[in-house]
Amino acid sequence: MEANTATSTQNGASVIWRGMRMSSFADSTLFSTMTSQWSSLELQETALRSKESMLLSKDSPSGEMKAVVRECTIKGEDKQFLEIWTKNIKIKSINLTALKKHGKVYEDEQFGCLVWSHSETHLLYVAERKRPKAESFFQTESPELSSIGDEEETMRVEKKESVKGEQFVLHEDWGEALVSKSCPVLCVLDIEGDNVSVLEGVPENISPGQAFWAPGDTGVVFVGWWHEPFRLGLKYCPNRRSSLFYVDLMGGKCEQLSSGTSAVCSPRLSPDQCRIAYLECSVYGPHMQCSKLCMYDWYTKKTSVVVDVVKRPGEDGFTGIYNSQLSPQCWSADSQRIVVACPQRSRKDLLVVDISTGSITSLTSKSDVGNWCLLNIERDLMVVSCSSPNCPPSLRVGFLPARDSQEEVVWVTLEDSQTLPDIDWKILTFTPPPEQDNSQYPGLDFEALLIKPKEVKDGVKLPLIVTPHGGPHSVIVADWLLSSAVLCRMGFAILLVNYRGSLGYGQDSILSLPGNVGTQDVKDVQFAVESVLKGGEFDMKKVAVAGGSHGGFLACHLIGQYPGFYKACVARNPVINLASMIGSTDIPDWCMVEAGFDYSTDCLPDPAVWEQMLNKSPIKHVTQVQTPVLLTIGEDDKRVPNKQGIEYYRALKAKQVPVRLLWYPGNNHALSKVDAESDGFMNIALWIIQHMCQ
Repeated sequence: MEANTATSTQNGASVIWRGMRMSSFADSTLFSTMTSQWSSLELQETALRSKESMLLSKDSPSGEMKAVVRECTIKGEDKQFLEIWTKNIKIKSINLTALKKHGKVYEDEQFGCLVWSHSETHLLYVAERKRPKAESFFQTESPELSSIGDEEETMRVEKKESVKGEQFVLHEDWGEALVSKSCPVLCVLDIEGDNVSVLEGVPENISPGQAFWAPGDTGVVFVGWWHEPFRLGLKYCPNRRSSLFYVDLMGGKCEQLSSGTSAVCSPRLSPDQCRIAYLECSVYGPHMQCSKLCMYDWYTKKTSVVVDVVKRPGEDGFTGIYNSQLSPQCWSADSQRIVVACPQRSRKDLLVVDISTGSITSLTSKSDVGNWCLLNIERDLMVVSCSSPNCPPSLRVGFLPARDSQEEVVWVTLEDSQTLPDIDWKILTFTPPPEQDNSQYPGLDFEALLIKPKEVKDGVKLPLIVTPHGGPHSVIVADWLLSSAVLCRMGFAILLVNYRGSLGYGQDSILSLPGNVGTQDVKDVQFAVESVLKGGEFDMKKVAVAGGSHGGFLACHLIGQYPGFYKACVARNPVINLASMIGSTDIPDWCMVEAGFDYSTDCLPDPAVWEQMLNKSPIKHVTQVQTPVLLTIGEDDKRVPNKQGIEYYRALKAKQVPVRLLWYPGNNHALSKVDAESDGFMNIALWIIQHMCQ
């Protein structure tokens, strides 16, 4: 069935494309640029697999030196080096693998860091704890390994450290995108002495990360995550129990700086080394929430809340802080303000927070640009990236106005990008009808981002692709999205829906969704679609739906609850059955919370809970599905395990509903490798074209 479907897709494509203005698209610069970029990236990715790669790099505070962590393959074995450079000359190269003080260095954003001491004499980084070598019970010494001198001594030491019976013991990791990261340790390189030491004093039940040097280089401040009784997925889940800690370098004493009952992340030391700003939210509950911006005073040892959780936006329009990370450099030069790039409804704005008063000022709310990101700030000179759905990212700089100044930022463009004049976009606001209002959280509205071709011939109605985001507690801001821009140039309109429960609309909106997934979010999307169709601008007979993760959950719900309404469906790593997912995902708490139940690590299977999970899942409505479905699945997905997609695939095959499944080896939940992203886009476009025009 798959082969026949694929063949018919290819055979019918040219006819359908002509009917949808494909002749201009086939010659368009955007399409050729996109395909050439993907081809180039694929070549680069292949080359990187066989060559050395730079994992981390960091300039010293004075700018005189640079530290680089590099990995390369030598005689089939991965080795890691820490290099020190000055004026483009490599002055040191330490073989970290040969030292055998620890495992691989962490390069991820969750734990990883590479930080110079203020004195520029030491480097701080995070690596995997060294494990004793595990041997089989039946291991025998190989004669060819016998040696003399240092190698013989090394072998004797390794033999002494090796343990039998531990060869197949499970070592938990931190889940999706953090595979093989299990027991991080804090490591310090003494640059002058070429010595690496693993810091002692960190509690055994804590996994440290996001570390930096304390004022005066007296010790190290870090975030520590509790990993008992077991680890849960951390990626996109900042709601894990964690705290700020300080370990003293002299005595090895470890001190807890913040409450142990909440979740913290992204600590940032002020330029005057007096304060630490960090984000805090509740443990468990929605995986992404409105965060507090907290401040720890290094000298008074007192903690204060600078910006609290916002339940609903006030008169100033500020909706709250929705970040899992602050920019690495976010402080003003006077250590009195913090710049935050944060979703505010369907836009991402630059906000300035005064730490003394808690007042918040938007630097970009008057701009017509949809998305602003802070890349760096140095002596109040901000470097930002900005983009919109019709304009790829451009690089700009501007000085942060003085503390009480009313001046606007004067942005200077360093690297411009060309606006696509044939793409139009706008943000639409929807108020649910009274019967769909949430009685516990009444009066909430939501938005959608509509992207469409600007010039449409008289009498032509555009086909519409509906795209709800994943999460569900995330948001689609008015950013540059390559795939949406290409689809728009192909003649489609795209409706990206930020249903109730999305970030950027207040904590009440987030809390309104758990327990109501499969109903409230589904109805919000359908209401937005039907409202847009009433305008007469779009073809009601040519509507498709596409989404990933929870967006795939919604796509599959929509085709089951509204049979025949959507002509094509695409689901990327979709959640299909909450009840079957809970036992295999890296975030079982997500399944419980979104189904409307509290989570605890000691909760046991409950038939009543599983029944509710099943009732809220797309698989419940599979018998009503008529829409052809394309599933794209990452083989290595730990967040939404691939068996979810297979479960839906088999159910649709049994009902003889047209279905095709694309299986991407080596890809996780994001499906972001070049092969999956490029092949996925082409197959998705062809699938929609084929079935929308039947």
